[in-house]
Amino acid sequence: MELYRLTAAELSRMIRNKEVSSTEVTKSVFSRIKEKENEIEAYVTLNEEGALKKAAEVDEKIARGENLSSLAGIPVGIKDNICTKGLRTTCSSKMLSNFVPPYNATVINKLEAADFVCTGKLNMDEFAMGSSTETSFFKKTKNPFDTTRVPGGSSGGSAASVASGEAIVALGSDTGGSIRQPASFCGVVGMKPTYGSVSRFGLVAFASSLDQIGPFGRSVEDVAMLTSIICGKDPMDTTSVRREYPRFEDNLSADVKGLRIGIPEVYFGQGVTEEVRQSVMKTAHQYEQMGAVLVPVELPQPDYALAAYYIIACAEASSNLARFDGVKYGYRSPNFTSLEDLYENTRSEGFGEEVKRRIMLGTYVLSSGYYDAYYKKAKFTQNLMQDMFRKAFTQADVILCPTAPDTAFKFGENSDDQVKMYMNDILTVTVNIVGLPAISIPCGFDSKGLPIGCQLIGDKFSEQLLLNTAFAYEKAVGGFDLSRTLV
Repeated sequence: MELYRLTAAELSRMIRNKEVSSTEVTKSVFSRIKEKENEIEAYVTLNEEGALKKAAEVDEKIARGENLSSLAGIPVGIKDNICTKGLRTTCSSKMLSNFVPPYNATVINKLEAADFVCTGKLNMDEFAMGSSTETSFFKKTKNPFDTTRVPGGSSGGSAASVASGEAIVALGSDTGGSIRQPASFCGVVGMKPTYGSVSRFGLVAFASSLDQIGPFGRSVEDVAMLTSIICGKDPMDTTSVRREYPRFEDNLSADVKGLRIGIPEVYFGQGVTEEVRQSVMKTAHQYEQMGAVLVPVELPQPDYALAAYYIIACAEASSNLARFDGVKYGYRSPNFTSLEDLYENTRSEGFGEEVKRRIMLGTYVLSSGYYDAYYKKAKFTQNLMQDMFRKAFTQADVILCPTAPDTAFKFGENSDDQVKMYMNDILTVTVNIVGLPAISIPCGFDSKGLPIGCQLIGDKFSEQLLLNTAFAYEKAVGGFDLSRTLV
């Protein structure tokens, strides 16, 4: 069997037992990239030379008998909004097309300490703004299950690379579902950790109060391994939380007897297709057969959450993206006669349509006369949602619902209808607004053979419980099927 087909957990054990070398695994992945990249287009920048050099270093450490982390020697893809020293970081935007960071994001420093192998930087929606990876300046990543369809977004490159074998695991970022929705579309596991559990230092900001870095993998154990490494307090990020984080993979359990699983009726209604609803409810009943208890819970109406999300996210984006002005770094328009011209032309030429749309919306809701009518009400709604989730978690241990209303749509299908495009996030944005952890796991296929995702939501810092719950389902169904994409 080709090594790129194996999970990170399987490869980790084989590398440490000297059954295979990290170099062999890395060469297998880059062979797969050469085979599939023209079809999938998951990467913006490849790092083959650096990856092979690092793999050789890991092999030397193993030969010397050094005690290494579970991730040592494993090829990992990195979303292109996470800074990597010396390796181009573009946010899939013309604005940063030539930007090479002089420093690492904190999560990259943690991965380097764990001896990971970086395969390269993965395509995304420009500045993480989108739900399909269609807004990238460079290319449109394809869904490995059907290349006429999108992989989801904004972490579409991350999800597609893992599903197609072009990376063993990957990092993405989740502002309103940008890990979970593409994980659902591409049939892989993706987790958004609790806000504050993973440092955002070095993550190019979209909406600072909502952004969170998280992992993709082909198994729950893979995701647990990567989460263990990236969690932790960081003095460079004052929003990161100081607490003890366990080695999640060492504490995985498939026992869900007595677990209270909340079923929010409102998350199975508006826009959710019958195939998705049936598949997710089948998963709920599978948990019931394993000893869990299903209980109804009341959660905020998803459409209210979506409205609040886009007001808050766009307001923060308009502030965060003000730094890209053509003066300090990144793209600079050659056409200007004054400082005002420089700003205007650089931003007009450097940003894509979706980014401009969100900057304008954010500036509008923060402007005098509209702040109280929009932004202030959205923040008030956010507080009400937090209260509703606190109440829900007195009745249930975890909450189960669909990750997305439907399976992957075709390229161009939603491009001319921004409201329809934004509706793809309707079941995921609430988790970001209230700062909770959530994981998407594959739970079947629709009649077109496209993956369906099931979302598990937990209370703050309940990552271990979420991983255990997901792990129990994975064991019950015999693993997640990627046989169509890994051939």
